[in-house]
Amino acid sequence: MVTKEDGIILGQQIRALETVGIYVPGGTAAYPSSVLMNTLPAKVAGVEKIVMITPPSKDGSVNPNILVAANIAGVDEIYKAGGAQGIGALAYGTEIIPKVDKIVGPGNIYVAMAKRSVYGFVDIDMIAGPSEILIIADESSDPKFIAADFMSQAEHDVLASSMLVTTSKRLAEKVIKQLNIQIKNLSRKEIIRTSIKDYGAIFVVDNLEEAIELANDISPEHLEVMTEDPFTILGQIKNAGSVFLGKYAPEPLGDYMAGPNHVLPTSGSARFFSPLSVDDYIKKSSFTYYTKRALEKVKDVTVTMAETEGLTAHANSIRVRFDNNNF
Repeated sequence: MVTKEDGIILGQQIRALETVGIYVPGGTAAYPSSVLMNTLPAKVAGVEKIVMITPPSKDGSVNPNILVAANIAGVDEIYKAGGAQGIGALAYGTEIIPKVDKIVGPGNIYVAMAKRSVYGFVDIDMIAGPSEILIIADESSDPKFIAADFMSQAEHDVLASSMLVTTSKRLAEKVIKQLNIQIKNLSRKEIIRTSIKDYGAIFVVDNLEEAIELANDISPEHLEVMTEDPFTILGQIKNAGSVFLGKYAPEPLGDYMAGPNHVLPTSGSARFFSPLSVDDYIKKSSFTYYTKRALEKVKDVTVTMAETEGLTAHANSIRVRFDNNNF
């Protein structure tokens, strides 16, 4: 709140949203960590009611890990519903599922398109696409670490994208060898192979400046900087959902324990979207108070602007407060 001369008071009220709906996928994409990442910022913001929907298994059950996470995070209501119809239920309400003010949480393409369709009637977090990682590395990097992080994203989905941008051709070759070695022991190796074959890439560039430019153009969801001095690069990164610096800050650390939210913009939308945070669960209203003396000082210019726009009722709203004539 700001108090100015002549008794003017200007300010802003910040309120938490009243009701938020969280979509939690079922099946292989049932991640308790996503329940926590979507719910806890809402609790911190002060959201009154948090409603979670999740599609049940064929036997009607819900993944118990999701239920435990929901209980820990403080979800108020849980319903067995999923898909585009679940999004519709949250947006418009049913006899059982309450209408919410905002819908957050990941889902498949049908869920994403449903969220896009209801946006404007309710708010949404973002339209999330497949997971992405881009790694900037120089000759000082460890190829074992790079290969491991590369595949940590590829295992999410056959549509996931894993990219390496390096100044060292020798390092790139070592990373490829490590990929072939490490994949043998991984449970989701077929998903990883398909993801890397279709959406994986290794770029060898002349210098780190080119690597930074390419990273900013791609605007990845996750960006790892494994160079000799990663902090010299951080300030040059314009577009990335979350940046992981050094050899001992792998992206999976951000998925579970680091602290910053793992709900991040994808598909290049880091150019204009931000990670999910407490800010996504609040709204702001401005307020204005003028005294008669304060309004009198600006009445003429206000009237002039209104008349310039042809809005005579606007102008009259100002004049009438200083007009002694009775209507």
